[in-house]
Amino acid sequence: MPLPLEEETKVEFTAAVLIPPEGAWEPIQAIRRMHDPQFIRWMPHVTLLYPFVPEARLAEAAELLAPAAAAVPALDLIVGGFGHFVHPSGSVTLWLRLEPADAVRALQARLQAAMPWCDDVSSYSGGFTPHLSLGRFREPADASRLALRLEETWAPLRIRVGEVALIARSGAPAEPFRRRHSLPLGV
Repeated sequence: MPLPLEEETKVEFTAAVLIPPEGAWEPIQAIRRMHDPQFIRWMPHVTLLYPFVPEARLAEAAELLAPAAAAVPALDLIVGGFGHFVHPSGSVTLWLRLEPADAVRALQARLQAAMPWCDDVSSYSGGFTPHLSLGRFREPADASRLALRLEETWAPLRIRVGEVALIARSGAPAEPFRRRHSLPLGV
């Protein structure tokens, strides 16, 4: 008999994410190609739950999360403005803001309430920060310089996201994440 889902060890090979429509990817990918060492592994995304359940249990997770996703209307978001996180190692992640951030926070909170043991992304100081990662840097000054340059030319993207994607990869070094389940948001 399998373990209850909440007793499974979370893995770094699955996640619950928002994926922008592919038509909006190119300006994001142009930056990520040059600055994100995870460019091949991850599509543009907003992480909602990660690490997550083993791939063999994604269908069960989808059943638990589907009502939470359906309770939130589709998200009309503006992707623009830059921020960064400084990690304990001193490295920095540069990212794009999502507005309205409260709508993304509400979705993440509903999903986490359905699977409360998947609380890693909200356990940071300041809680969950909706963002779309662009790149990793060794020094905060490097990320700040790039953000200043990008702000001069970045045209905010307007996107509509209508689902939460459950994604997975096998763990092979170069294998990218792939969508395994889609959980529709409400209307």
